[in-house]
Amino acid sequence: MNVVSLVGFLAAICTTTAYIPQVVRAWRTRSTHDLSLKMYVIMTTGTALWLLYGIINIDWPLIAANTVSLGLTLSILFLKFRYG
Repeated sequence: MNVVSLVGFLAAICTTTAYIPQVVRAWRTRSTHDLSLKMYVIMTTGTALWLLYGIINIDWPLIAANTVSLGLTLSILFLKFRYG
C-alpha cells in the first residue's frame, strides 16, 4: 500500500467513525429530536454520490469509507423517521 492510499484509509476511518457516537446515542435514547432531518438527507445523498464516484474510479478508500458511512447515515435517518 502506498502512502497516498494509507492517508486515504486513515482519513476514511476518521470521518466514518465520527458517525458512530451519534448512531449509538440515538439508538440508546430513542430520541432524534435534536437532529436535523434536512442535514442527514443531504449528507446521505452526498455520501451515496461519493460512493458512486469511488466505484466509477475504482478508489478503494472512497468505496470502503462511503459504504460504511452510507450505512451509518441511513441508520440515523431510519431512527429519525422512527423516533423523530
